[in-house]
Amino acid sequence: MSTSISMFEEMRREQTLCDALLNVAGTQFQVHKLVLCGCSSYFKALFTHWSSPDTVVFDIPHVSADIMKIILEYIYTGVVSITQENLQELFRAADLFDVSGITKACCQAIEEQLSAHNCITIWWFTSTYHYPELRRKAFHYILEHFEEVSANSDDFLRLSAEDLGEIIEDDHLNTRQESTVFEAILRWIEHAPEQRQRHFDKLLPKIRLAQIHLEYLKQNVLGSKLVQQNRKCKDLMLTSMKFMLDASTIGFNSTVFPISLARPRLPRAALMAIGGWSSGSPTNCIETFDNRANGWVGVANDDETPRAYHGTVFLNGSVYVIGGFDGQSQFCTTHRYDLARGNWQEVANMHSRRCYVSVALLDGLIYALGGYDGDQRLDTAERYAPDANQWTMIAPMIETRSDASSTAHNGKIYICGGFDGHVCLSTAECYDPWTNQWTMIAEMTHRRSGLGAIAYGNDIYAVGGFSGISRQRSVEAYDPETNTWRPMPSMLSKRSNFGIEVLDERLYVVGGFNGTSTIDSVECWDVKTGVWSSVRDMNIDRSALGCSVVFDLPNMSNYAAHLPAPPPPQDNAIEE
Repeated sequence: MSTSISMFEEMRREQTLCDALLNVAGTQFQVHKLVLCGCSSYFKALFTHWSSPDTVVFDIPHVSADIMKIILEYIYTGVVSITQENLQELFRAADLFDVSGITKACCQAIEEQLSAHNCITIWWFTSTYHYPELRRKAFHYILEHFEEVSANSDDFLRLSAEDLGEIIEDDHLNTRQESTVFEAILRWIEHAPEQRQRHFDKLLPKIRLAQIHLEYLKQNVLGSKLVQQNRKCKDLMLTSMKFMLDASTIGFNSTVFPISLARPRLPRAALMAIGGWSSGSPTNCIETFDNRANGWVGVANDDETPRAYHGTVFLNGSVYVIGGFDGQSQFCTTHRYDLARGNWQEVANMHSRRCYVSVALLDGLIYALGGYDGDQRLDTAERYAPDANQWTMIAPMIETRSDASSTAHNGKIYICGGFDGHVCLSTAECYDPWTNQWTMIAEMTHRRSGLGAIAYGNDIYAVGGFSGISRQRSVEAYDPETNTWRPMPSMLSKRSNFGIEVLDERLYVVGGFNGTSTIDSVECWDVKTGVWSSVRDMNIDRSALGCSVVFDLPNMSNYAAHLPAPPPPQDNAIEE
């Protein structure tokens, strides 16, 4: 607290030199006009324009005495007491009196309390009180958590048709299945069918109908009573299904189909593949996988350094590329790619050169473990603090490991397999950052070098790799509570030195080496079904690549798949 603030607060408490008295709901507050004018344009106008200079007593309506007490304490001390109970009333009063420090603190408190049950209320609230940033964040929360909001929020059922339309037509709406949007519209209509059925033909075209499975369209959408009773909707559905059938045989034709019905939603997250070994040499190619559109997108890249056998980590809007090999030299470098700006920056170097390095992210710190420095395999480990731009050595691993794979889980780092310079390893160990100690855990059932290790649910998965004899398809999962490994369904393809990540609750494996050549194939595993399935191949084959899931980017459209631009209007175009 500054000396002047402390002095004014002391004078207020002692009622020294007070020149105004505020009547608030039967309670009187002695104040200094000059102090209130310095924090509030309302009180400045009240004391200088809305009253005569000799006025001393002021009646303050529309606020309780308890809230006025909090506001005055903030004006005099700079400290505000915000609780769940007083938040809304305090916000309204601070907005009325234009006490920006309190309104900012209230906005921050509201943001922290955003949930599926209150986000629509807050969105409505900010249409009355002009706080565009809070309104944007509330709307973004609705879009990001649409599945939960539409299923569980009572406020969702009270949306106007215009508000619902604004939500469901937004490209950023986050839903794994577009059919969820159709079901949400049905739920909204069924809440008041007589009043809302007339809005159906305005809402249906806002769904990306061509992104819904054809069988679902036939049975659930076309077969619904609302569609059957509305000629306009029925025609739209028939056109959508015709497009899907045509697209499966002759490809997308933007001249005969409205793009809004086919354009995928923008993903909240995308899988980024960086560098790797391709066509006999390292590459600097970057591409992202948009699982909403099931497509890979090339990313413009001004980094001219090709690299492979490096590590990648996504943190605070940037991808960090750690170590690696350019075909001649092993790197100790760390480069940061700012995805919003699309530029590279070299940051602090590691203490050691590391290719075949394992990396992990824990509590905002990046760990680089083991690897090969050009002369020997390493047991050393270090971690990077982005805020300090500094690498610090930590305790060495128990085993020497290159070509291992690591992941963070429940506050610890797990590293599995690898190559010690002589044999491929089946061992695994765990690092506790609080004690700076490594502990051996149960061995895997297979030797694995060039494997992928990833935390998925409550387990650590060890996927694929090289046994010393052949590349593997096998997968096993480690349960930290029981310190045991168990077999899991095998991948469709054998591979080592591939990328591995979890995106939208599915485990993806990307590229790699199959024992004969580098590959471009990608597959994913769904823990709910226990089934591996193929997804779209990368644009190039590559192994020894780095993969990271990037998310919540302001320019996510730059990393998402796009359909062709919409055609010019035609006389026979479907009305949208």
